Amino acid sequence: MAGEPSTGPLQRLMDELKRLPGVGARSAERIAFHILKAERKEALALADAIIATKERLRPCSRCFNLAEGELCHICADPRRDQSQIVVVEQPKDLLNLEATGLITGVYHVLMGHIAPLDDIGPEDLTIGALVQRVRAGGVNEIILATNPTLEGDATALHITNVLADTGVSVTRLARGLAPGSQIEFANRAMLQEAFRGRK
Repeated sequence: MAGEPSTGPLQRLMDELKRLPGVGARSAERIAFHILKAERKEALALADAIIATKERLRPCSRCFNLAEGELCHICADPRRDQSQIVVVEQPKDLLNLEATGLITGVYHVLMGHIAPLDDIGPEDLTIGALVQRVRAGGVNEIILATNPTLEGDATALHITNVLADTGVSVTRLARGLAPGSQIEFANRAMLQEAFRGRK
């Protein structure tokens, strides 16, 4: 019947694509037809990349960044300054900061932020593991690179309070990032200014 949605694998693909952030019905349709028209090898490479991402990546045992092994490539790099830890909310924030080329230290990924309205407290994040890393010794500076939002600020304040008795310097990225923005949408220059102006 005219006007009815298509069924079968193509419709299933469009339905799954619509679940992705920022992908509406029209975009899902365009992507699905692109995949359908693509060479079999190209389409299967995309499918293999998705499967490999889900099956081979896991949290780094030290910093909770994405890793294929026990440690992520940053924690395993002997050239990185282990005395400086940059704290971010998500792995995608780490990728954006790493792209600036300014960070010689290592990271700690919180896997979110404190959000009481969403029933997310400090115990739901990796803050306890961060405190353990600091108390184990060898850390001189914690750089809080949480998003400049209400939740990011609350998370940064909580971390500052729990680390207050450790003697470790706790700094925060300067406001080269506009309040309410997200690190993933910041350009390189904004991130560089924010990093250089941390306090």
